[in-house]
Amino acid sequence: MKKIATLLLITTFTTLLFSEELKIEADSFTSDQNTGISIFNSNVNIQKANDELNASKVTIYVNKKKKPIKFVAAGNVSFVIVTKDGAKYSGVAGRVIYFPKKKKYCFYENVHLKQLNDKKEILGDEVVLKTTDGKAYAKGLEKEPVIMIFNIDEKKSR
Repeated sequence: MKKIATLLLITTFTTLLFSEELKIEADSFTSDQNTGISIFNSNVNIQKANDELNASKVTIYVNKKKKPIKFVAAGNVSFVIVTKDGAKYSGVAGRVIYFPKKKKYCFYENVHLKQLNDKKEILGDEVVLKTTDGKAYAKGLEKEPVIMIFNIDEKKSR
């Protein structure tokens, strides 16, 4: 049953996401064509090109033309994302919202985002990453600041 649902969804969402292959695996799946909402539960893994997202639950919203407009991942979210310019990010968050048309990720709740190419890290409660231009911004909690960690190579001059 799981394999049949996965195959059906791969076929459906592949055509919806600009001909990029999208593979979704989960322990269970429900869909309502009237509302345009599909819900994947338990051990959800989504792979598209070089990007990967894992979560306890992923809800996908589609418009009347059956094109995805929003992905919402919740519970133990982990991810790997590669931007248009090749910057590679990995991290964890409590909740992630992805807007495919804008190619924008919004990370919420105990976000830990690492830019692997430049060895930078961002910790905060809200981080936004636009994959088309690699721009990111972050907000901290009311009583806690955003933390950014850099690796600086300093060479001794003699």
